[in-house]
Amino acid sequence: MIKQMKISKSYLIYIFFGILTVSICLHLYGAWFGNTLAAPILAGSRWLVLVFVFIYALRKRSLTTWILFSMLAGAEFGHDFQAVAIHLNVISKIFLNLIKAIIAPLLFGTLVVGIAGHSNIRQVGRMGWKSILYFEIISTLALFIGLMAINLSKAGVGVTLPKAMTQGTLPEVPKQTWEQIILHVFPENIAKSIAEGQVLQIVVFSILFGIAVAMVKEKYRTPMVRFAESLSEVMFKFTNIIMYFAPFAVFAALAYSVGHMGIGILVNLGQLLATLYVALLLLLLLVFLPVMLLLKIPVRKFIQAVTEPATLAFATTSSEAALPIAMENMEQFGVPRKIVAFVIPTGYSFNLDGTTLYLALASIFVAQISGIHLSFETQLVMMFTLMLTSKGVAGVPRASLVILLGTATNFGLPVWPIFIILGIDELMDMARTAVNVIGNCLATVVIAKWEGEYDL
Repeated sequence: MIKQMKISKSYLIYIFFGILTVSICLHLYGAWFGNTLAAPILAGSRWLVLVFVFIYALRKRSLTTWILFSMLAGAEFGHDFQAVAIHLNVISKIFLNLIKAIIAPLLFGTLVVGIAGHSNIRQVGRMGWKSILYFEIISTLALFIGLMAINLSKAGVGVTLPKAMTQGTLPEVPKQTWEQIILHVFPENIAKSIAEGQVLQIVVFSILFGIAVAMVKEKYRTPMVRFAESLSEVMFKFTNIIMYFAPFAVFAALAYSVGHMGIGILVNLGQLLATLYVALLLLLLLVFLPVMLLLKIPVRKFIQAVTEPATLAFATTSSEAALPIAMENMEQFGVPRKIVAFVIPTGYSFNLDGTTLYLALASIFVAQISGIHLSFETQLVMMFTLMLTSKGVAGVPRASLVILLGTATNFGLPVWPIFIILGIDELMDMARTAVNVIGNCLATVVIAKWEGEYDL
């Protein structure tokens, strides 16, 4: 019986790769010979591949597998049924709203337990400066990888712009002074912070609340810690329930993106996209991987732990969507909850490695596409400026746009090339958001190792 199951499984694999190969050959033939093949034949071959991926997902029964299937199915549905796909965004928004509802109580509960439950206020201070130091080092390396990638690829040199991308108006973005950036960190009204999804303000309030709880008498501290512990456990279970809806949200998000933008835009802007994706891959291989090897972090086990939250972040272009599952997975990976609860939310504001790399790349791209030559010294000054400004506006809506517009203005660059970047920002946001999540997950393990509390 077992032997028969293995044989049938092997046949399914052979059939799948056979159909996949035929589908690829049909598409290559159509591309080389002027798309002479009928569209239904090409679409049929793609849907047949999806059927076998669906069968694999049924057998695997893994949330990650279902999310990957949903990404493929969503992209295909958006391409084939654009009129329907552009109305599916509401489904992904429902999922994101439910996730946002989890974040505040989850952060509050885990941080209060982590601080007051152990009454170790000094450790909070230690984790704070160690986290900031690590974030600054990794973010600086990300900046220079982005700078190197765009200078080598010269993606902005000789690009022919579609007229539609040089017309229109940029979204209004409020300018932020350094005083406003600092003031933005501290909550004036915790209910307002929760309503607006200001993660950093919620973290600051929760840390101060946890310290206050740790300082009161035992008879007052114990019930509050028990409440916070119960709250966090309930919110983790709440997260598990919401995650069953994730594949549908991913399907809707990808279908909407492809239906709204079309796949054809990749042809015009492929070089810029390829530069970003290659640069992010270099960041993973040249920075993240050596850190794991140096600290003897099990690479394969770490990849398994971050695959699900990174895939979810990639598909939904939202770090918030991946935050609860990232926290849960890193705790299962062996990082203590008090460290996970402190480092990941803090990293969401100060350790956006993918976004930092993107900003370096995008800034030089603006100069290249405008035909403006920037000396190496000027580029270094620009990187130093980005290193400072990219740390403070994480809670501001369209934060990357704020920094990009500010950088272009400060260095005398025209603003109109940002239109071409905004045209494919959703596609670029997928990759940089996934890398942000991976970077923050890795940061929890690094700080845990630094504190001597990582349990293999």
